[in-house]
Amino acid sequence: MFGKVFGRGGERPAGDPHALRAPLVRKNGMYTLRGLGDTRVLAAVEAAAAGEWEGVKAGLAPFDLGRDDLVLGELAETGGVQDWIGRAVEEDKEHRATALLISGTRHIIWGWEARTAASAVDVTRDQWQVFFERLRIAEEQLLEVAESRPDWVTPWRRLLTSGRGMSLGSAVNETRLDAALRRAPLDLETHVEWVSHLQPRWHGEPGEALAFAREAFAGAPDGHRLGCVIAMAHIENWVESDNKNCLIAPEIQDELLETAERSILHPAYRRRPGWQRDFNMFAMALSLASERIAMPRVFRELKGAYTQWPWRYMAHPEKMYAGARRNA
Repeated sequence: MFGKVFGRGGERPAGDPHALRAPLVRKNGMYTLRGLGDTRVLAAVEAAAAGEWEGVKAGLAPFDLGRDDLVLGELAETGGVQDWIGRAVEEDKEHRATALLISGTRHIIWGWEARTAASAVDVTRDQWQVFFERLRIAEEQLLEVAESRPDWVTPWRRLLTSGRGMSLGSAVNETRLDAALRRAPLDLETHVEWVSHLQPRWHGEPGEALAFAREAFAGAPDGHRLGCVIAMAHIENWVESDNKNCLIAPEIQDELLETAERSILHPAYRRRPGWQRDFNMFAMALSLASERIAMPRVFRELKGAYTQWPWRYMAHPEKMYAGARRNA
């Protein structure tokens, strides 16, 4: 039935004019999701890649970039945006806040590209210098956005990332977390960022992130995507552990199953652009836990759609996704 919210075992609404068709030719039965699976988002991303600010704005028209971090992330991940977005900031006064938001977020990602994913001890002095300079620019731009658009949550969520990278301390980052959650108490991206912040390799203690994730989802309604924060907390624990079988435990399998059924597999779950990323978070966590009930259902719903996040935590992400999909 058109307009129905589909959940367990369902499809996206029939006749969705903005849904991207999955490619017919696939490698290992999988394909990389583009533009959150939405033609409008893809149009904005392609315009960003071409340096066409008017095209970016046209593609963004149906979305609220101040609240939709997934769409913001698609633009900021686009290479070369930093080369032209400054002109939009200076010349388009009406949309200055939007351009600054994209620029600040891009500078964070661009900064991490310079730092690389290497351990801190392996990052060179020059890499650190470029990293901090790009994050400094991001901080200035995002703080201006936060001041000019006090209702937006996305600048605060991104300031959590730059604050973590610049080691600004718990007081600053907790203030930013509070600012984000006041604006959007159930925002998944804010919670996932804080789960990273609470990892021992950053600023937390063992078990702290998972406790935070459980408390957060306990207050969410059935069918809410915030359940993904528990999947991500387990993935982060796997990243921290020297034992790569650490998630293969009955209690973890049960928790992931129950959480999936109360979130992404619940009939009330709403499939918005990028829903495949939510399913990929659970797909990775469930596969690492060797869970056998929810995992086949999650991969069946994905129909081969692969998102780089969170599989990029692995050395060979596409290969691992394909293997997990076969084993499901």
